[in-house]
Amino acid sequence: MVNVCQSQAVAAEPESGAAMYLAGKTAQAAGPSAGLFLTEPIRGLADLAALPLAAPVLTAAPRGDGHGVVVLPGLLASDRSTAALRRFVRWLGYDAHGWDLGRNRGPTEAVLDGLPRALTAHADATGRPVSLIGWSLGGIYAREMARRHPGLVRRVITLGSPFAMHDPRQNRAHAPYQRLSRLHAPADRTSSREERARPISVPSTAVYSRRDGIVPWQACIEPETALHENVEVRCSHLGFGVDPATLWVIADRLAVPAGQRIPFCAPALLRPLYPARR
Repeated sequence: MVNVCQSQAVAAEPESGAAMYLAGKTAQAAGPSAGLFLTEPIRGLADLAALPLAAPVLTAAPRGDGHGVVVLPGLLASDRSTAALRRFVRWLGYDAHGWDLGRNRGPTEAVLDGLPRALTAHADATGRPVSLIGWSLGGIYAREMARRHPGLVRRVITLGSPFAMHDPRQNRAHAPYQRLSRLHAPADRTSSREERARPISVPSTAVYSRRDGIVPWQACIEPETALHENVEVRCSHLGFGVDPATLWVIADRLAVPAGQRIPFCAPALLRPLYPARR
C-alpha cells in the first residue's frame, strides 16, 4: 500500500500541485455554472442518500486519539448543518464540538470575539491543540484562527472554502453575504483577500469539488507544500458534510499523529471517488 501511495503521489503531482493551482486561477473568473448552481439542492440530497450505502465502508475509517475537534458551519448555516459530520467525528473517537455561535451571518463582532474563546477553551479542556474543520466560510474562519493562534491548532481541514477567491462576485453566496454586511465587524478587524490567500503555518487539507455549484473550486485550493495538500472529491457544495469520500478524508487526516507529515492516500476500494488520485 505504501508503494502504491508513493507512486500515486508522484503521478498526481503535476495536476494537484502548483501547475493545477496556476491553471485554476486563470479559470476562476467564470465561477460555477448556472446548471451546477440550480441543481445544488437535489445533488445535496443525493449526497445525503449515498451516506447509508457507504456506512459499511466508513466503519473501516482510521480511528481517533481523542484530541479536540471544532467544526465551523458555512454562511447562513448553524451547528445543525454539521450535526452528521460531528457525530461521525465523535464516533471516530474525537472530542468534537460545534462552534456554539448560532447562525453564521459572516464575520460579526460576536464571531470574531467568540471563536478565539471557543478555541482556547477547547484546547484547555483537552490539554492539547485542536483540529478545526470548516465548511465553506467556516473554513476561512478556521484558517484565520490557525494563522493567529498556531499554538492552539493541530490541523485545519477546509470543505469547499474559497480562501483564495480573487473576485467575490463569482461566489454564488456573494449576494446574501453582502446583504448581511451591515452586521459585520469593521474592516480593520478582518483579514484582506490577499491575507486570507496566504499559506498558514499548521498542517492543512483543502477538500474541493469541481461539481461545486456555490463557489469556484479554483478558489478552494493553493499550491501543495509539506504542510498543505488539496484533495478532490465529487460532491455538491451542500453535500460536503455527508459525502462519504469527504468523510474518509477527514478521518484519515485527523488520524495523522501530531508533528508527522503523511500524504493522503485513498484506500483501493474508495480510490475511484477521488478523481486526481486514481
